[in-house]
Amino acid sequence: MPEPVERICAVAFDLDGTLVDSAADLAAAANAMLETLGFYPLPQPQIESLIGDGVERLVAGALAQSAGCPPNPGTVATAMELFRRRYAEGLFVHSIVYPGVAEGLRSLEALGIKLCCITNKRSEFTRPLLGAAGLAERFALVLCADRPEQRKPAPELLTAACEHFGVSPRELIYVGDSRVDIAAARAARCPVAVVDYGYGRELALADGDPDWIIHSIAELVALPAIRRNADAEA
Repeated sequence: MPEPVERICAVAFDLDGTLVDSAADLAAAANAMLETLGFYPLPQPQIESLIGDGVERLVAGALAQSAGCPPNPGTVATAMELFRRRYAEGLFVHSIVYPGVAEGLRSLEALGIKLCCITNKRSEFTRPLLGAAGLAERFALVLCADRPEQRKPAPELLTAACEHFGVSPRELIYVGDSRVDIAAARAARCPVAVVDYGYGRELALADGDPDWIIHSIAELVALPAIRRNADAEA
């Protein structure tokens, strides 16, 4: 059984599917890549199923699903370059910040809660996307899986966030939308909340067993462990 959560001093957030609905722009970049290489485009829901494990999995998965067989390494390398170029040009064209995110982040910040974004998205996309979405200034720390070994469900980035803020793992909540997010939090011994929207929600809610299920980021300020921290800081 997990240890009881007495006090929360920091909150870390997944990006795609948790803070920002970026599926439309990711799908547009993936389909532009596929069409350039002579493959059929995919419906957006198929591409959504590939979001969350890093750009390499998204690109390789899109190629495999469109072609009907695993792609060769040379095709993947070419596709990666095409995808990166196309996505960098359209990071926040059709993407939107989910309702309650901006309000929730401001409310947590006002309570003295330290905020962090931890994502499998690469830095080259994460920081421009947060800036375009108007969220960059809310985060004291942004950690991206620029190396494969950092990628969730590995706990490395969550552990780094705890060390940066000087808090124990039980004092930092990770908020995400998928089983990968839950697994990373469990590996780091952090409590975890899952939003009931996003891309991996069905699997996460079915068997991921998060500590909390929330409808909006704005609900986090009402958690007793966060209120206790605010009272202690007052």
